[in-house]
This record gives sequence, C-alpha cells and structure tokens, in this order.
Amino acid sequence: MRDAKRIDIISDTHGHLSSRLLQELAGADLIVHAGDMTSESDYFELATIAPIKAVLGNNDYFYDYGPGVERTIRFEYEGLRFTVNHYQERLQLMGVDVAVCGHTHRSKIMRLGACTLVNPGSPTYPRDDRGPTMARMFVMDGTIVSTKIISL
Repeated sequence: MRDAKRIDIISDTHGHLSSRLLQELAGADLIVHAGDMTSESDYFELATIAPIKAVLGNNDYFYDYGPGVERTIRFEYEGLRFTVNHYQERLQLMGVDVAVCGHTHRSKIMRLGACTLVNPGSPTYPRDDRGPTMARMFVMDGTIVSTKIISL
C-alpha cells in the first residue's frame, strides 16, 4: 500500500477534535467530514492536516465554512467517484463508487450494489458499543484497497 492514498473519514465531531483523533488524522492525504462539525475553527484546523471535503449537518446551520461546503457534495479522488451527505437516505448512489454519511453516530461499512457506503460514527458522541470512531480508506488507481473503522 506504499503508493495508495489514505482518506480519513469523520463525522459528528460537534466542536471537539480530541487529541487522539488529531493524532490518527496526521498523515492523511484527504479528510472527508460528513457534517455536524459545528466549529469553523475546527474546519480550518483540519485543513492544516490535509485537504478537506466536508458537508453541512443538521447542527451546522449557523456556521460558514466557506465555498464548497454544501448539503451534498460529489467529487472525484484518485479515480473514484464520491458523494457525501450527512443523511444516508439523501445520498444519490447512482454513478458513485463511495458514499459517505454521518448523523447516526453509529459506524458502519457496507456494500450497496457497486457502491461502498461508509458511516464513520462519531469520535465525540458515539451511540454504539464501539465507542469513539472514525473510518480510514486506502485507494489506488481507481480501486478501494481497504476500508476499516478505527476505534479511538
């Protein structure tokens, strides 16, 4: 996996970036945040670690993260097509390889047809037995090499 790119996926940080989370994010090639960041300063701190793709969550209505942070985003990275929305039910899966959502604070990775769905859970307020979590994906040449949930 030496040439693979590392995408770290987070959601529902709710204004708190723990030292453990920041430690895990160090070295990422891209950070994807699936909403409920609730802190403009956290957005800019994450952007010092790696380029960031982020969406607005249901608690982000008072925040201005700048251009490109919308309710839904679609982008290409390393030959893969991504879509991100805070809510799984609002993801448009047609024509994408990776779909990222949050909101539930429960981590999961699953296949939906040709698409890999990732919900990283929450590093701040988890709602499952795993405790605080994030997700990590390695990609190379238009292929997902690996995807896993990381307990913090």
